[in-house]
Amino acid sequence: MSDPHGDADVVAARTALEDAAAAVVAIHGRGATARSVVQLVEQAARHDRTDIDPPEDLAILAPQATRNTWYPNSFLADLEANEPHLSSALGLVERTVDRAADAVGREHVVLLGFSQGACLASEFLARNPDRYGGLAALSGGRIGPEGIDWDEEATLAAADGDLAGTPAFLGCSDVDPHIPEKRVHETADSLSALGADVTVEIYGGMAHTVNEDELEHVAALLVESVED
Repeated sequence: MSDPHGDADVVAARTALEDAAAAVVAIHGRGATARSVVQLVEQAARHDRTDIDPPEDLAILAPQATRNTWYPNSFLADLEANEPHLSSALGLVERTVDRAADAVGREHVVLLGFSQGACLASEFLARNPDRYGGLAALSGGRIGPEGIDWDEEATLAAADGDLAGTPAFLGCSDVDPHIPEKRVHETADSLSALGADVTVEIYGGMAHTVNEDELEHVAALLVESVED
């Protein structure tokens, strides 16, 4: 298949896109579903352990990966090893982001992903620099083998634009079995070089999951995406 995710469904939840002030493009992890990441966004949007009141007029768009997996191998494998699935997944994210941006404006679109979805969201943002409502990459990082050099890419991307202060939150465990802490920091450096305003939180001993502090960061991004 040249475009494995070409006919993928996109789950829409919460506020209808045409009535929304902001939108979240939510990307699920390996083996999970669009519905599961919608629940994660909903959990943050109604989070009651913070003084932040997330917006009600929020649309959620969650694409569903074919066979629940965006690409077959580790995100640390050579890029070619994950093709054509990786390019197909990035294309689906682009179409979904464009759909949301047409309705609410790109500066009001937040990309959120967990695990494999966080890797995909981070990679999409870096390859498509512009001002977005934000990025929440939970237990993930940019895609590519150890030692990959993104400096030239940042220079080329800057010729067409940059992330222009897009707020980006990266949260991960220091002992995550799938995501090396080093890659989280490399991702932060890469996004900063492209103009993002990056916040990194590394949680000691946490499992491959999402914690309460991360939900608060997501809630803050959602509020900021409406106010900008």
